[in-house]
Amino acid sequence: MNESQNIEWKQSWHDDYLKWICGFANATGGTIYIGKNDTGEIVHLENYAKLLEDLPNKIRNTMGIICDVQLLDAEGKKYIQIKVNPYTVPVSLRGRYYYRSGSTKLELTGLELNGFLLKKAGKTWDDIIEESADFSDIETKSVEAFKKEAIACGRLPQDGVELPIKETLEKLRLATGDKLKRAAIILFGKDPNKFYTNIKVKIGRFGINDADLRFHEVLEGNILELLKQVPEMLNLKFLTRPIIFEGLRRIEKDTYPTAAIREMLLNALVHRNYIGSMIQIRVYDDKLTIWNEGNLPEGMTIASLKGHHVSRPRNPLIADVCFKAGFIDSWGRGTLKIFEACENAGLPEATIASLDGGILVTLHNDLIAHAGGQVGGQVGGQVGGQAVETTLDLTDKQKIVFTYIIDNPKISRKELSKKLGINESAVQKHIESLKRKGAIERKGKTSGAWKIIE
Repeated sequence: MNESQNIEWKQSWHDDYLKWICGFANATGGTIYIGKNDTGEIVHLENYAKLLEDLPNKIRNTMGIICDVQLLDAEGKKYIQIKVNPYTVPVSLRGRYYYRSGSTKLELTGLELNGFLLKKAGKTWDDIIEESADFSDIETKSVEAFKKEAIACGRLPQDGVELPIKETLEKLRLATGDKLKRAAIILFGKDPNKFYTNIKVKIGRFGINDADLRFHEVLEGNILELLKQVPEMLNLKFLTRPIIFEGLRRIEKDTYPTAAIREMLLNALVHRNYIGSMIQIRVYDDKLTIWNEGNLPEGMTIASLKGHHVSRPRNPLIADVCFKAGFIDSWGRGTLKIFEACENAGLPEATIASLDGGILVTLHNDLIAHAGGQVGGQVGGQVGGQAVETTLDLTDKQKIVFTYIIDNPKISRKELSKKLGINESAVQKHIESLKRKGAIERKGKTSGAWKIIE
């Protein structure tokens, strides 16, 4: 028998080991052996009689629980077994809470303690009544939008569209009488940040590293609003849409598959710790990441997200409404959809990792490889009905600028700046380089156009 999740060996007794007993009681129970060394070898306890008398009283007086304390004998060597049962109520030791995770004893504080106490009470964060809120804090348009989505996907009866807001939220278990639950505010609130800080999504555009922040936006609102705002903002300001040409046909591709970004955002909104930091999206030249605070449920690993796994939402009321709206399927397939979308788009496999108390999902993409065929190859298009292409030695960014100019010879520096997510002075440098390399020249001034040099 080895030390494990439920077994601990101690060569002699010390009152500090009461923390281990507290941890076992708050987790799944366990057994502590007093009189075994680190290798599991039994060593004789000289003071076994006193310990046998004192330990039950120490445990009861400090934690208010009762454990089975027994004296065992192995070939004349006396040792003690303390069997700790799991408790459905939280157990504290002198006002502090401990928890057994794996073979480690953890002291619970802050967000972890809050979640633990709610779990022991049979509650989740989103199921708590928000005493300071009332129905005037609910955005009617968001509720109506939800009902249309839910009816369209067959998860809400057709007559549900006629239900008043109060009855709708009661049927969704988001309200009790005149009281709203936290989930109602997160899903349909006019201003969720009035009640909870950081109900926001922060998006940043970065250059070569995390220190190179080009620009950023912070969006806020309820979940239904964020599901609409975030993709729109990403497409409008943060993601360059590569353009390629096949003969006369212009093809504008997504840098990242929409399905993958949608699943990443939904996972973050449904599973995040809502009393933690805001969701953070970082866009780089070659990758996009989404981070949300909140670790995986106990027993679930990062590796398990790549295969079959059960759905265990942190916020079940929020998850249920998103399911009824058709946003998620409640089968734990969100991460599988991300991997599938990347594979179908020909992108590298997405990566998922634990980071700073949260989950980081990363999409990888060599932008130029997908924008212009092959890096170092040809970039071409159609101008005035004439096929043009170049094999000039252009940098990756210059190839994108060149392709945009081929597509629209009258495109302005300001428009290029928006499409590329860089400032106008940077655009001008790329244009000057293209001119020096003989790829383009300017015809006319303000109302002029670019000429592609064949």
